[in-house]
Amino acid sequence: MVLGIRVTDWPALRAAAVAAVEELDFSGADPAAQRSELLREVSEDPHAALGALLHPDRLIGALPGIEALGGTLELSTTDDFAPDFAELFPLDGEDGEAGDWTLTPRTACLLHTQLLALADAAYDDLEEHGDEPVLPGEDAEWSVFARLPHTTWAMHRSWRRTMARTFDDLAEDLGLGEWPLPRCAAEELALRFALADARQLLTSQPQAVADLMGELPADLYDYDWDGCSDELLGVYDMGVDEEDEEAGVRLEQLLAATHPEGWFLTYDEAEEREPGRGYRR
Repeated sequence: MVLGIRVTDWPALRAAAVAAVEELDFSGADPAAQRSELLREVSEDPHAALGALLHPDRLIGALPGIEALGGTLELSTTDDFAPDFAELFPLDGEDGEAGDWTLTPRTACLLHTQLLALADAAYDDLEEHGDEPVLPGEDAEWSVFARLPHTTWAMHRSWRRTMARTFDDLAEDLGLGEWPLPRCAAEELALRFALADARQLLTSQPQAVADLMGELPADLYDYDWDGCSDELLGVYDMGVDEEDEEAGVRLEQLLAATHPEGWFLTYDEAEEREPGRGYRR
């Protein structure tokens, strides 16, 4: 049997998984350590949370008259449930009609794709390098973290993992039909990377982008990266003195004046993201 599952409420899933782990009986040399480790896993990873809730022993144990003799549970991600960007970002005007600037389905799709690709690349960096510092001349060995300002090159694994999550957070905004408005300095940087990569991909591989779009409706504002920069970046007050400056200048000032640990602090005017939302990896 194959089930397609979409996680729609990660906090609720996490809470249910934590409760399930608390009910489990552990054996071995250190049951407390086993429970603690599994609690950590289900609190951070939706796959681990699903695994705890869908474990065969737990499912079979709730059914009368049978017992579990063994078996395995396999969980895997799939691209079958890609967001419907035509529905999430509907076009108001007729084909060819110019109206107010909007984030179009095709732009949202390509930006979403690049954000997920950057998140994957950042997590790959993390798995390969861990806490290793980025060293001058070794940029080619890194996919994402060597692109960040030098002040971050020696940051620890936990910081890098949180940075990787910023790409997923912005991608999730798009998947919910919302404009990906950065809520902190790290997200500003993440969105700038995604915009730059989307522009580069469209230039270098136009056919691949066309194939990705499929039947999504076209619009005059498709791939308007300058418009994206104007409308999506620097929307919230960054808390710097020169608010009249261009968003990129304000971001540079903020990054230079703030320790990297502070890059994840939510802007005063922005809504804070769910603190316990976990990580994809």
